[in-house]
Amino acid sequence: MFEKMFKLTDNHTTVRTEVMAGITTFMTMAYILAVNPSILGSTGMDTTAVLLATALASFLGTVCMAFMANLPFALSAGMGLNAFMAYTVVAGYGYSWQVALLAVFVEGLIFIVLSLTNVREAIFNAIPLTLKRGVSVGIGLFIAFIGLQNAGLSVASSTLVTITSFTDNFHTAGICALLALIGLFITAVLYIHRVNGAILFGILLTWIIGMLCELSGLYVPDAEAGFYTLFPAFGMTDFSKLGLTFGQCFNVDFGAVGIINFIVVIFSFLFVDIFDTLGTLIGVATKADMLDKDGKLPGIKPALLSDAIATSAGAILGTSTTTTFVESASGVAVGGRTGLTALVTGVLFLFSTLFAPIFTAIPSFATAPALIVVGFLMVGTVSEIRFDLDNLTDAIPAYLAIISMPLFYSISEGISMGVISYVLLNLAAGKGKKVTPLMYVLAVLFILKYIFL
Repeated sequence: MFEKMFKLTDNHTTVRTEVMAGITTFMTMAYILAVNPSILGSTGMDTTAVLLATALASFLGTVCMAFMANLPFALSAGMGLNAFMAYTVVAGYGYSWQVALLAVFVEGLIFIVLSLTNVREAIFNAIPLTLKRGVSVGIGLFIAFIGLQNAGLSVASSTLVTITSFTDNFHTAGICALLALIGLFITAVLYIHRVNGAILFGILLTWIIGMLCELSGLYVPDAEAGFYTLFPAFGMTDFSKLGLTFGQCFNVDFGAVGIINFIVVIFSFLFVDIFDTLGTLIGVATKADMLDKDGKLPGIKPALLSDAIATSAGAILGTSTTTTFVESASGVAVGGRTGLTALVTGVLFLFSTLFAPIFTAIPSFATAPALIVVGFLMVGTVSEIRFDLDNLTDAIPAYLAIISMPLFYSISEGISMGVISYVLLNLAAGKGKKVTPLMYVLAVLFILKYIFL
């Protein structure tokens, strides 16, 4: 059955290999079940509901990828996209999380149309390979920066950011920052020794050390300051919590929001999501060495369609944009080549809903090292960018994309800087012929975005 369904022989793989690859992929990305509730919880959303929505959306999207695209890629709530929803749309723009979810739902529908009409595939193929690599690196730095902030290691100062003082409030913020550093070291050691699920194990071990610190008095809970007990409340998952977010994207008072303002939010999500999703898919395909010699990904159309369907479904369930995860490369690295890998990962996400109380109790200092390590995995692509004098019209835009993402706190701004500079620099260097027509269109659209949005 699996042979006929996933063409295992044609892809030089076996059921056993695909199953192991699927388990590996799940173990390397299961941290999202702890991280996403932490990020979206800052908007006022119930963390258990977010976890259930994340797991179910991951299951749905990954199964779609398995059967529609037959690719070994897994999907879940995208890092960077969840940060955009929580810290920009809700905290920055001041909109409710219900409005943000509705915007995610609508742009998911738009992406379904764009995927069916080959627009997203054309955009993916139009972006030069060097710039794609720069996008992958920039996303890595951005995610790592979020990790440093969640760890309490990077804090605001007169120089915008600086490292925290470990001695001030040592028994709360100080010890948490120190535990995050210890967790980073543990995760790195596990990864060096190629332990499957190194990131997940790093999270769990850091959490356990934190609980030992609470028992010894090194960590002292202070609920008023936002530092709670590190011990989880064991019990069955309260699946009724999903009702707190399910369908809430349709519970929006447009009188309070305003249709014009809502359209602006949708366009903001469109610009961020279309390029964040493409950027993540670029990072996954590049990391997994699945791009062809022209920098194109075979079978990208059904992959993008799976992504779009999962985005709208995830918004209904109650989570931010669902997208392909770069950790899918870990399953590819152990031999995963078909949708059977994705199917196994999806089923494990469904099974994980039974353990919601454990995942939602994991503190941010334990999940922060995971973000920093994921950033490292994506930054490695920088070695494939040529920075020699003969390649400057490609390298400089890639560089601008890389530094813009963490410094402007936006993946889409990094891609915007990369696209605009690529077009302008190649025109100035007399190399306008190598710029595709769609790149000119994208550059103009990005410039118009800065003028009108």
